[in-house]
Amino acid sequence: MIGIILVASFIAIIIVAFASIVEKRLADSIVLSMGVGLGSVVLFFIFQAPDVALTEAVIGAGISSVIFLMALKHLKASL
Repeated sequence: MIGIILVASFIAIIIVAFASIVEKRLADSIVLSMGVGLGSVVLFFIFQAPDVALTEAVIGAGISSVIFLMALKHLKASL
């Protein structure tokens, strides 16, 4: 069962990462990159590393995505 979840999570991360690269709209690309971080959280939990998973969720998927979205908002406001 864990093997199926592991493979599915890995494939989902690759698909979402590719979608993030080819996405034309920057805001959508940022949200998709947040999805890559959340997929990594699942993998870290599967590998029994809850401390790393929590750090990735808070910093990797949370704070950095919010900072990128705020920067994008300020860039659009200055144009």
